[in-house]
Amino acid sequence: MLFMVGVAGYSQSGPAESVKEAVSKLNKAMIDADGATLYKMTYPGLSYGHSSGVIQNQKEFVEGITSGRSDFVSIELSEQTIEVVGNTASVRHILSAKTFDNKVPGTVRLEILLVWVKNKGQWKLLARQAVKPAE
Repeated sequence: MLFMVGVAGYSQSGPAESVKEAVSKLNKAMIDADGATLYKMTYPGLSYGHSSGVIQNQKEFVEGITSGRSDFVSIELSEQTIEVVGNTASVRHILSAKTFDNKVPGTVRLEILLVWVKNKGQWKLLARQAVKPAE
């Protein structure tokens, strides 16, 4: 089954809604630097790609967030679409965030692709890739 859901103008229910909730919970855990939740929501084999070309595994991703090297003050998502096929979901959105990386204030705007897999009733992040928006 395929479900495609956009943020604006669509009624969201079922699998797509549960993926949307997982994305929101992940973003909150990133803002809160909640390592326990970040570990719980991601696979040990996580591939977390940054727009700089850096790729992190699960431990590197969580430690980056909890150490303050990558510190999100706020995260806003726009133009989100969710596609669910069986127990796999892809999510695309534009992420706009205020950051405080290494105690330096900043902002970021990125296009994000997330790949989620449902395991034992829970959506877990398997992969993430960020790119800078085309000009």
